[in-house]
Amino acid sequence: MSATAAPPVPKDRQPEASGGWPLERVLFVLAGSVTGLSAVLSAVVSPWFLLLTGFVAVNQLLFASLGDCPASLILRKVFGIERGCNR
Repeated sequence: MSATAAPPVPKDRQPEASGGWPLERVLFVLAGSVTGLSAVLSAVVSPWFLLLTGFVAVNQLLFASLGDCPASLILRKVFGIERGCNR
């Protein structure tokens, strides 16, 4: 039996050298946290907190359609978080 080596991983699919989370994962966690917080606040404090959920939805649509949203710009520019893969 001969062992065959796995094919090399393309450069744009390799994990980050720093070991940090990619931008897409951070945005997903951020959106889920804000949506959950919005649901709790709307049940406990005021239904107006559901507007926060709408704001999260708009940002997710912007990121999916345009490739950037306000949160992704801040995370990349201020915190230096990089994308998981190139567009």
